[in-house]
Formats: sequence, C-alpha cells, structure tokens
Amino acid sequence: MKSIAASELIINNRGAVYHLNCRPEELAHTIITVGDPDRVKEVSKHFDSIEFKNNHREFVTHTGLIGSKRITVVSTGIGPDNIDIVLNELDALVNIDFETRTIKENLTQLNIIRVGTSGSLQEEIPVDSFVVSTHGLGLDNLMNFYRHSNNDEELQIKQSFVTHTQIDALTQPYIFGASPALLKEFVKDFHHGITVTCPGFYGPQGRVLRLGLAQPNLIDSLTSFAFGNHRISNFEMETSAIYGLGKTLGHHCISLSAIVANRISKEFSKDGNAAVENLIVKALEIVGSLK
Repeated sequence: MKSIAASELIINNRGAVYHLNCRPEELAHTIITVGDPDRVKEVSKHFDSIEFKNNHREFVTHTGLIGSKRITVVSTGIGPDNIDIVLNELDALVNIDFETRTIKENLTQLNIIRVGTSGSLQEEIPVDSFVVSTHGLGLDNLMNFYRHSNNDEELQIKQSFVTHTQIDALTQPYIFGASPALLKEFVKDFHHGITVTCPGFYGPQGRVLRLGLAQPNLIDSLTSFAFGNHRISNFEMETSAIYGLGKTLGHHCISLSAIVANRISKEFSKDGNAAVENLIVKALEIVGSLK
C-alpha cells in the first residue's frame, strides 16, 4: 500500500499530528467539538479525571473519563476551514498508521458531537433553547472540493433549497444528514431542524454594518424554506462541514446548538454562557450513556 507523503500528513517530532498536536493514544473514540478554545475546560471540568491536555494554536484538546466512558473534547476555532483541519486529523489519528503512513485495513468509526452556539431562524425557537441538526446545509463550499455522494432525500432538499432561495448565484450549496444512530438519542428538550452553515458571521448571515448585501432577503428566504416536514431552524459556521466530512469518512456526527440569538424576534440571550453550560451538561449526560 502506498505511503502518504510527509508533506500531505504532517507528523511532528513527538509523533503527533501537526495542527491538533495529538498522538493516536491521546484520542478517545467519542469526541466533543467546541469552537472556543476556552470552552474546552468548561467541558472537561465535568470529567472525573483528565489523562491528556494538548494545545497548538486555537486547537486545545483534553481527553479524560466520565465514569468508565473515555471522552475527548477539542476546540476547532471558527468556521468550516478549521473543520477541514480538525475532521481530517481526527480521522488520521485513528485510521492511518503513523509508523508506515498507510491507511489501516480495519477502519474506526468515531462519534463526533458538536456543542456550540447558534442563531435561531424561527420565532418559535427561543433564545436559551437547544437545537439538534437533522441536516447540515452548507453555503461555505468546502465539500465541493471532495468527492462525495448524497441520498435521494438530501438531493431533493438541496434542489428545493436552491430553487427557493436562488442562492446558486452566490455559492453551490451542499447538504448532509446527521447520524441516525446519534440523532435518536437527542429528542427530549431539543428542537429539530436543518442547520445552515455560513462562511462568515456578517454578510453571509445577513448582517449589515457598512457594506450592502448581494442577497438582502437571505434571512427571509431561509426562514420561509420548507421541504415536507423539514425547515431551517438555525444557522452557524461549522455543522455542514462536520456532517459532510464526517459522513464521507465514515464517522457518526451530530451537532447540538444553544440558541443565543433569535434573528426573527431580534433577541439575544441575557446569559449565553449559562445557556452553553446547560447544553454541555445535557450533552454529557447523553454522551456518557452511549455504547
């Protein structure tokens, strides 16, 4: 089997993958991703013990135990470009032999759970509530650089979305569903819906400061979109990339969001940190029970 060149998979002098600065033995097979590096310790403070702490740039990683359940929490930073780094390196840590630089014959499936913040696009999904993403719909273009396939429902939702929004004048959207095995675990206390992932915080999310927008009715077109029972519940900056790369690489992914802003009612959470802490506790309760 052909080995992967040093320029393609960068391994540092301690045998760790370059950006995450983690070695294979330092990674659990259940992984929580958070955007903010400072949020890693807000998750790991709930661990019964911590085995490893690593950091490099915006990527902070803690691995430890809750009971007998081994969990890694890693910060991704903001945006789908960082998800490209994190998901590929997480996969490399379990599915590439670092000694031979070859892909392992028996592949490992990770459980990857995003815990983050988001803005609601439906008035009835209030601030401080929780959303689990049934699908990640990307406006960011990342997965268009990779060979991938979709099921019929995903293709139909994407085509209906393009027709409804005319968004293809700006970008070529892509869509991937959540892991069914994980989605069924997050029912009680969660709103369900399609999450749109944007490549920026201001214009790509319809915010106007000094620059006008190429598509000024973006928020309205997202809010009004429906396909059967599916509608767009929220938007943020990582979910579609996690779902796309995760599913294509063979992992189980789910994205959980604390709603800190409602873009329809124009409200913002009075205590976003408390909302995130509540989501972390809820997520760990469920994740700790996963087989």
